[in-house]
Amino acid sequence: MKRIQIDSKDQLGEVVQVILEAYQDYRIFAFYGELGSGKTTTIQEICRKLNVNDVVHSPSFSIVNEYRSAKGLVVYHFDLYRIEKIEEVFDLGYEDYFYSGNYCFIEWPELIEEILPAGTIPVKIEVGLAGKRFFQFDKPR
Repeated sequence: MKRIQIDSKDQLGEVVQVILEAYQDYRIFAFYGELGSGKTTTIQEICRKLNVNDVVHSPSFSIVNEYRSAKGLVVYHFDLYRIEKIEEVFDLGYEDYFYSGNYCFIEWPELIEEILPAGTIPVKIEVGLAGKRFFQFDKPR
């Protein structure tokens, strides 16, 4: 388990670099944290480091966004905050995304933990005082 503290958003790139280097063989990341903890901002920074050309924003209403990098890398970004039943994720055809071999970044994965594939990396973000953030990366599920 790794735990990193940052004191400002300016240090987020360092956290993202750790994620991409430590888990370079993994493609599915589940982001846990309270509302406003920085899940979307962290995913935006990861996409920036992956050279994604598209505007990266939370797919709150569409549930999943697809992005592409300059080299054709495909990235899926899920926001499951508004999901009420796991069946809604089945209706999306989640298997096509999760087992595609492409990056999948999932916000609010709590409802679908039972269907997260083996090898999913949990990323927990905690909010501290004065804008501090604590990132914890656990071993793959």
